[in-house]
Amino acid sequence: MSTDEQPTTPAPAPTSAPSPTGPDLARAALAAARAEARAKGADARRTRRTRARRTASTTRSGSGPDDRDPQLLGSVVDRMVTERGWEQPVAVGGAIARWPEVVGEQTAEHVRPESFDEGVLVVACDSTAWATEMRLLAPTLVRRLNEELGDGTVTRVRVLGPAAPSWRRGRLSAPGRGPRDTYG
Repeated sequence: MSTDEQPTTPAPAPTSAPSPTGPDLARAALAAARAEARAKGADARRTRRTRARRTASTTRSGSGPDDRDPQLLGSVVDRMVTERGWEQPVAVGGAIARWPEVVGEQTAEHVRPESFDEGVLVVACDSTAWATEMRLLAPTLVRRLNEELGDGTVTRVRVLGPAAPSWRRGRLSAPGRGPRDTYG
């Protein structure tokens, strides 16, 4: 090696800009497609598919109410009750919920509705005195309920007296009918 010769190092390669990836690549492709569309004279926002979709839909929602519009909850529930035939059970449930208004505050404190099935309303009373009273007032109660619910909804009122404890079972039970008290 001579002194005038210098060691040669490879020349650095020219650096190019890194190729775009991910979102940058998508933006670049979209920009190129828009430029190409402008060059052809086509509107980039309106394509054949969107024009075909617009003409295929013949019904349009106007300013008036439509079935596709949001509906009020009350009207939807009313329509569902009518479609499913629940008018009578809903009416009876409403009357039972307003029991103190139907029979009066004092009576409602001692008499409570238990069930309603096929026109028969079953009520339970606190004492035998109230059970006797309700048996006497049963026709009046049937008439009052039918006025509110519609004729023939309630056909009969069945009155239950107070529930007494059972003396039939247990360690200290004696044979026989048990105590004769009415518990009321």
